[in-house]
Amino acid sequence: MRRTVFNEDHEAFRETIRAFIEAEVVPVYDEWFAAGQAPRDFYCKLGELGIFGISVPEEFGGAGMDTHKFEAVLYEETARAGVQFGGSGVHVLLALPYLKMLATDEQKKRYLPKFVTGEEMWAIAMTEPGTGSDLAGMKTTAKLSEDGSHYVLNGAKTFITGGVHADKVIVCARTAAPTAEDRRHGISLFAVDTKSEGYSVGRKLDKLGLKTSDTAELAFVDVKVPVEDLLGEENKGFYYLGHNLASERWGIAFGAYAQAKAAVRFAKQYVQERTVFGKPVAHFQNTKFELAACQAEVDAAEAVADRATEALDAGELTPAEAASAKLFCTEVAHRVIDRCLQLHGGYGYMNEYPIARLYADNRVNRIYGGTSEIMKTIIAKDMGL
Repeated sequence: MRRTVFNEDHEAFRETIRAFIEAEVVPVYDEWFAAGQAPRDFYCKLGELGIFGISVPEEFGGAGMDTHKFEAVLYEETARAGVQFGGSGVHVLLALPYLKMLATDEQKKRYLPKFVTGEEMWAIAMTEPGTGSDLAGMKTTAKLSEDGSHYVLNGAKTFITGGVHADKVIVCARTAAPTAEDRRHGISLFAVDTKSEGYSVGRKLDKLGLKTSDTAELAFVDVKVPVEDLLGEENKGFYYLGHNLASERWGIAFGAYAQAKAAVRFAKQYVQERTVFGKPVAHFQNTKFELAACQAEVDAAEAVADRATEALDAGELTPAEAASAKLFCTEVAHRVIDRCLQLHGGYGYMNEYPIARLYADNRVNRIYGGTSEIMKTIIAKDMGL
């Protein structure tokens, strides 16, 4: 079936990204993998390439294009090459929507130019030790000073992607106690400078997958945050967080589909080259049937991912639709990647093969952004159940 989601501009962008990956990422990716993170200067290269500014308004140094389709191309091309762009995904997919939606003109003038160039990398800190998906249970606090000039931030966060290299972090904190009627009341968002006194990065977490993406624990001890760095209105943070969940879940869904597509590519190439019992593995009927079944699932996931992309760009992707896309695409990717690894035999378990890294990278897709179980709950509620 012919895809209609991309046009000539997107395909030209694809060629640029593919060439960039081959020249700048593939030759050094094993070094990144061993180090557990991409080097900080790599993000400046992404900034020079224009990746961070695609949807940033032109007045702040961006291209001003209100679309997620270029991000979709990035998902496909990084997956195709079996690489990751470090922790840069959270910079654009998670942090930028909040800056565009909540920042005042004055804040945008301060934040966005350096955001576009990669001079300042952003992360977002929501999850806390012991709370997991229960954001309403967060304990981190931000209390307004007596003179009203700043907030005093105290608490801790964990699982913060991009947390090691981040220059600015959007921190979710309580500015008021929850009410009996609404546990979600009292959360606010702040743009926190990581060079602030009392701000510290704890452990760089050792993850199962996504090895080149730096993920950290953060701690705040009497960190002074100027009132000028409050994003949006006080106590409305939970509403803001919910507003951007659809685009976050779209990104996870599309990324998972791209990984599944890449897995079929890796497996097809391997079984055509690998010989057993004097014949290529691709010669056996089981191999053909397995890859054919995987391809059919990838075709379905592609259709779901593309439909969600069009809906997101049109501003019509509902929370239930985003949940459905995430659930379907991540579950498909789980099945497809597992079967493609099996076709590699013992070599599929070796990290030198991209399918092994893909297997580990993919696993978190059914957890972050809301678990598969949470997605089912959202869908069921939308069904009136």
